[in-house]
Amino acid sequence: MRVGLFVTCLVDLMRPRIGFAVLQLLESSGYEVVVPESQTCCGQPGYNSGDTSAIKTLAMKFMREFEGCDYIVVPSGSCAGMIKVHYPECLKADPQLAEKMQAISERTFELTDFLLNVAKLKVLPGDFKGTITYHDSCSGLRELGVQRQPRELLAKMPDIQLIEMQESTTCCGFGGTFSVKYGEISTRMADNKCRHAEETGADAIVAGDLGCLLNIEGRLRRRGNLHTKVFHIAEILAGEDKK
Repeated sequence: MRVGLFVTCLVDLMRPRIGFAVLQLLESSGYEVVVPESQTCCGQPGYNSGDTSAIKTLAMKFMREFEGCDYIVVPSGSCAGMIKVHYPECLKADPQLAEKMQAISERTFELTDFLLNVAKLKVLPGDFKGTITYHDSCSGLRELGVQRQPRELLAKMPDIQLIEMQESTTCCGFGGTFSVKYGEISTRMADNKCRHAEETGADAIVAGDLGCLLNIEGRLRRRGNLHTKVFHIAEILAGEDKK
C-alpha cells in the first residue's frame, strides 16, 4: 500500500524532524511512503483571507501529486481539514473535479487518526518517560473529530502519564492569520493556554499541529518558562523527542 506524506509548510521549514518521525511511524507500519517533491502549502492562510481562486489551483495541484496514493497522511489537523473539508467545497462549481477531489479527500487522514484507525499500530518505537498534557488543536478537533485518537496512542506507551489540562479544547490563539490580525487577543489566549498547561505540572506539552506548538512554546519562553518541553505527537510516538 502506498501512503503519500503531505509534510506541511511549517514542518518542512521549522521542524523537519517531525516529518522524519512520521516517515518512521508509517514505514514501521509496513507502508511504502512517497513524498512528492513538488508539494507546497495547502493554502489555508489564503483561504482564511478569502483568496478562493488560489485554493482551486492548489487543490488541483494536490490531486495531481497524490492521486496515485492509496492513502494520504498529514501531521496537522488544520492542513488535513483544509484538504478534506475545504478543497471539495472550493471545487464544487465543477462537479467532475469536485467528485474527484472528494474521492481523494476520503483517502486523506490526520496522522493519529490514520495510525489508530487504519494502520492499527500496536507497537510504538518511542520511549518517552514522564508526564505530558495534551492540547487539542481547533481544526483537528472540530473539523475532523480528532480527540480520542492521540490519547489512545499515548496510552499504549507505558511510561507516559497523561495529565489533562483545564480547557484542553480551547484555542491557543494561533489560528493562522488570526494571530496576525488580532495580536492582543491572540496573546491573551496563548497566556491562558500556557497557564492551564503549567498548572498540570507536566514535563511536556504535546499536540498534533506545529502551528499551535510554535505559538505555545513561543509564549512559554516569553513568560520565562524555560523548562517545560513542547513536542509534536509524532516526535513522542516515534522517539524523536531526544533529537
